Amino acid sequence: MNETKIPNFRELGEITGSTDSRDVLSHATRQAAKNFDDYLIVDVDAHVSEDHFWSEIIDLIDNDVLRQIGQQQVKGFAGPNALLNISPGLSLQSVGGRIGHQGRREPVQDDSVHRFISTARRSMDAMGLDYQVVFPSAMLLLGMHPQDEIEVALAKAFNRWMIERILPIDTRMKGLLYLPFNTPEACEELVAQYGATEGIIGFTVCSTRNKPVHHDCYMRLYSMIQELGKPLAFHSGYHWGDPSFAQLNRFLSMHALSFTHYNQIHLTNWIVNAMPERFPKLDMLWVESGLAWIPFLMQRLDHEVMMRPSEAPGLKRLPSEYMRDMYYTSQPLERGNMKLLQTTMEAMNAETQLLYSSDWPHWDWDSPATIDSIPFLSEQAKRNILGLNAARLFKLDTTRRKPLAEDVLATRPKSAS
Repeated sequence: MNETKIPNFRELGEITGSTDSRDVLSHATRQAAKNFDDYLIVDVDAHVSEDHFWSEIIDLIDNDVLRQIGQQQVKGFAGPNALLNISPGLSLQSVGGRIGHQGRREPVQDDSVHRFISTARRSMDAMGLDYQVVFPSAMLLLGMHPQDEIEVALAKAFNRWMIERILPIDTRMKGLLYLPFNTPEACEELVAQYGATEGIIGFTVCSTRNKPVHHDCYMRLYSMIQELGKPLAFHSGYHWGDPSFAQLNRFLSMHALSFTHYNQIHLTNWIVNAMPERFPKLDMLWVESGLAWIPFLMQRLDHEVMMRPSEAPGLKRLPSEYMRDMYYTSQPLERGNMKLLQTTMEAMNAETQLLYSSDWPHWDWDSPATIDSIPFLSEQAKRNILGLNAARLFKLDTTRRKPLAEDVLATRPKSAS
């Protein structure tokens, strides 16, 4: 009688915020080993869970009064939300704890580097990433803060923290300088101070705000960024407090609409007011809105401009043509209808303009296999989207920087002890 061979496996416990990232991402590692380990992969949108070490950022605030207020709040009722305008009671991303990886608090034994670097290396290795671009998380709502000076203070502090403590330690990690967009003069100061810093590969505006991107007060800022030859990203987000979204009674409804809403507004203002003609060498990147909104806006703006060209006199091309020259990140990739997805990717020139992003460690993150498994993409298109487009946009060295996926798997326990 043949004996049944018991597979060599290790049973995991419940996935929580404390579970090792390499265990949460183990399937992604196996996918990389099997299908795309030789690809250059650049993750253009991963997130710093800065609330885990928020006190470090508070301590770097250069305004004495705001720093002292923040330090007192850290010790008291606000804790990791000190000075921020987020609403913890509306943080429903984990679906009542059902999505356990949201909120990374895994144990780290290596104290030779910053804790964030240790955890980021785990996720980069596990997903097979050569580079990872890091964004703040809780700060994504600062554009709606009632006190502009607090956004300025926190932007300066976060940028210092990232530039001084994180980016120099691991060259696989890259940063986009956070711009406190409600205060253009402060943005200009930050671009002048840090724009040429090694590891800073572009600039980011958190889109959740009500500021017209075409206003004259921003023209000098755009000129400075264009001169540096680095892209400007608008990272979308949500705001349930927005009166239009307050009508929605489910997180999924608000989340579905708001992450496209703010970028649609800013991109519309950017094009209709002929910013691509005023700043033709400024590359624009639209982050974390998915793709489904892009063909809608292309058709809608083309239709309106052809009907009312006198209201967009600065345009020399149709809006959709300007949009095809812009860059977009993939996550959250709407994959429910492959025919629609294929049409969308064709409309936006995804093979040259789409950049892979994971949004790790958020609840709706996408692994590189999300792109690799799309059946209608050629191998070259997959390579472009997963890394080569980003390397071109951000001027990154394409030499392999990640360990072999098989080596990453070999470091993990194979069976229960």
